Amino acid sequence: MIQHISDCAKLHNGVDMPWLGLGVFQTEEGDEVLQAVETALKAGYRHIDTAAMYQNERGVGQAVRNSGVPREDVFVTTKVWNSDQGFDNTLRAFDKSQENLNLDYIDLYLIHWPKDQSTDTWKALEKLYQDGMVKAIGVSNFKPHHLDDIFKICDIKPMVNQVELHPWFNQQSLRDLCAEHQIQIEAWAPLGRGDLLEHPVVVEIAQKHDREPAQVLVRWHLQNGIVTIPKSSKPERIRSNADVYGFELDEEDMNRINDIDENKRLGPDPDEITF
Repeated sequence: MIQHISDCAKLHNGVDMPWLGLGVFQTEEGDEVLQAVETALKAGYRHIDTAAMYQNERGVGQAVRNSGVPREDVFVTTKVWNSDQGFDNTLRAFDKSQENLNLDYIDLYLIHWPKDQSTDTWKALEKLYQDGMVKAIGVSNFKPHHLDDIFKICDIKPMVNQVELHPWFNQQSLRDLCAEHQIQIEAWAPLGRGDLLEHPVVVEIAQKHDREPAQVLVRWHLQNGIVTIPKSSKPERIRSNADVYGFELDEEDMNRINDIDENKRLGPDPDEITF
């Protein structure tokens, strides 16, 4: 049972990945991202998720360096953007991300979205991993058929698949496939982009436990074995989202939240993206 913010999932290569992290999508470079990451690290978070596309890698790296937390205790993820896919382009994009972050290594490097060049991109990630530049490699927004394309050519299976996942869109079949291949599922938009905070089932369960709806949603993910990265730039919300270890959802709570599923995707369909 996950009982502390420092608790970790163990990836199939043995690397520890904290179950709870801070996502910084749409968090502005400069003071906003610096404050968000600094607040998170002070609150006990040890996992920060960024991406080249977010254009805030510099601030994330600066906040990690300034935090006083030992580098080896902070798990930092970034991602290669779609226009940088392909073997050589990916290696160059990684160098740029590492320069921006200004960290000795990156803990997890992901392919941000599946594209036609993703198998070549995966080979670049394998090289980065084998060269010791990253601790772990994985994918983001990959459906089963995208994973199958990687399985056909890979020497190393992805360690993580970060996807849209929340009670409205719980992706059970994808979770089952990833579990079969020892790929850790990670959820973005775990709060349903905030819309699930007012769902009557979530509100009722929150009242039952004298908790916030967001805390119930984060706890649901954790108890399902899903790494989760709720996004916020508000200090009080960042701290609240991490205060999820003093209670536990019972079987009835979990089943009621499971039943919310409508196969309702809020973000782009990976098969239909044009960016």
